[in-house]
Amino acid sequence: MRFLIPLFVFLGLVILLGVGLTLDPSEVPSPFIGKPAPDFSLPQVGDPAKSLGNADFKGQVSLLNVWASWCVSCRQEHPVLNALSKRGIVPIYGLNYKDERDAALGWLTKLGNPYTASAFDADGKVGIDWGVYGVPETFVIDKQGVIRYKQTGPVTEEVLENTLLPLIRQLQQEGPVS
Repeated sequence: MRFLIPLFVFLGLVILLGVGLTLDPSEVPSPFIGKPAPDFSLPQVGDPAKSLGNADFKGQVSLLNVWASWCVSCRQEHPVLNALSKRGIVPIYGLNYKDERDAALGWLTKLGNPYTASAFDADGKVGIDWGVYGVPETFVIDKQGVIRYKQTGPVTEEVLENTLLPLIRQLQQEGPVS
């Protein structure tokens, strides 16, 4: 009998591991979906005298892309964000996460700057407040400043066309800010 308890515990852990392996790690749920974007105000990457905060999102549908120059996946999604920016469909704001300002500026100079403005979150505290697990992550924010979707991982053409743009268009058609 005393050997059955460890056996049941082991079988329970095997079942939990098996269920966990069937889940998509890019679909990490966010507790912030449907809630107002957390308050923040940070200096901008390009001009520390200017700030960017969640108040900048209100009145328009916006994207907030969390990125860093050291992030390999960010490099993968950057051409997609540059192309989206040129289409002028939605303002893209950046949250430069745990990076060096010079490295971030070099990245934007070399690869292009899709951002309307990018906040500089050197210590990552704002990212933590937003529930960022890692970079890149992208949030869709509605006209009232409410987070409506979170993309964990790079924004690909497929994600953009099949998920983000339909949601952005739907949110843009909703009424004015109340």
